[in-house]
Amino acid sequence: MTTATGRPTVPVLPDPAADAVLASGLLPELAYAFGSPFHFLLPDAFDANLAAMRRALAEAGVDGFVYFAKKANKAAVFVERAAAAGAGVDVASAAELREALGHGVRGEHLVLTGPAKNPALLELAVRHGVLVAVDSPGELDALIGTVAHRPAVPARVLLRVLPGAQPHSRFGMNDAELATALARCAEAGDAVRMEGFSFHLSGYAIQPRADLAAHLADLCLKARAKGLVADRISIGGGLPVSYTDAESWRSYLEGHDSANFHAGKSFQAADFYPYHCDQPGAQALAALLAARPDRRDRDLADILKGAGITLLLEPGRALLDRAGASVFTVQGVKDRDGYQLITVDGTSLSLSEQWFNSEYLPDPHLLCRDPHAPEGLYPASVGAATCLESDMLTWRKVGFPRPPRTGDLLVYPNTAGYQMDSNESPFHDLAIPPKVVIDRTGDDRPRWRLDRHFS
Repeated sequence: MTTATGRPTVPVLPDPAADAVLASGLLPELAYAFGSPFHFLLPDAFDANLAAMRRALAEAGVDGFVYFAKKANKAAVFVERAAAAGAGVDVASAAELREALGHGVRGEHLVLTGPAKNPALLELAVRHGVLVAVDSPGELDALIGTVAHRPAVPARVLLRVLPGAQPHSRFGMNDAELATALARCAEAGDAVRMEGFSFHLSGYAIQPRADLAAHLADLCLKARAKGLVADRISIGGGLPVSYTDAESWRSYLEGHDSANFHAGKSFQAADFYPYHCDQPGAQALAALLAARPDRRDRDLADILKGAGITLLLEPGRALLDRAGASVFTVQGVKDRDGYQLITVDGTSLSLSEQWFNSEYLPDPHLLCRDPHAPEGLYPASVGAATCLESDMLTWRKVGFPRPPRTGDLLVYPNTAGYQMDSNESPFHDLAIPPKVVIDRTGDDRPRWRLDRHFS
């Protein structure tokens, strides 16, 4: 989709729950109470996304278990929802592990990922029955050494595999390292419960994931021949989110040009997140299970069922689709040649796509203080309240339906997955934005509370 000026837009997909919050009048009151920026969270969306993934597994007849990748959002409410639903949490540090336990997740429902885990973290994991994704033979040796001090408690282990399609990844073990690790698991006897294999694969393509998952199923069968349990594989995350419709995304990519950005800023189109996909979230999971791996005569679901393998997955962004948004107050507006430059009271650290030398593209909503502001098309870019030239929330010249003015609110939609807190810091001594949980949006007046991680 393009505006009347020919500039491409990226309108967010309809979201009744978020729209109800925008229309409720609550956001200006929260901005007055807490200042801004702040984030609001819609955990009912998390519940719905989790349920959809479980349905995809059940409809394919596959035994599976879903872990929430906690790195995608620091809010406690999503861990609490995972615990309440009997789902798991993927953690990568002692702090994340302790917080998950403290918010009700059972130790056996945690998976510990990340490279080169320190001995104290490994000991904490073993003590609570956490499944550990081991990244190297050296890490396995450290884990076995930890168990030696607790002979009655076996270490639960997945061996992380280096993807053949991404041989330069810093994660996982090559064939020689896997052979060494398998031998050590077998030698460790009851000290180690080797439950299977895992991988991390960049990108969102279905076929490479299906191929690698089938390979891990083969590895499980070989590991069982050595007397190991090997009854599960983890495919990590990699389930995409669709933020906008197909036509808008196609038009954006075709019309992408540095003239549409403040200061002639240029981005490579290939560096943008794929903001539209035909099969997001649970649909991508269903497509993966229905895919036929290379050189196989059965789909992945049948391969897993035939081998008696439980499929583990660790989505972050896909569980957080439509689960929150970020709110900034306009502090000032100045004119430039053919567009305006907005300054908001926050930084680009609260929209973490800039971390990847990219741009968070979904169009922000403008909530005007003046209901009688003229309607039209008012292009503007959005800068931060810092002294850094490069600190821009939106380099793109967004076409707003009314003229942005001081005191208005800008609401960036669907930011719960990785955007709102991956990079946040108190730069310039600015406070870390609070998170407000809105539990229901169907009432006339949404109910809210501060997230427990903040308070």
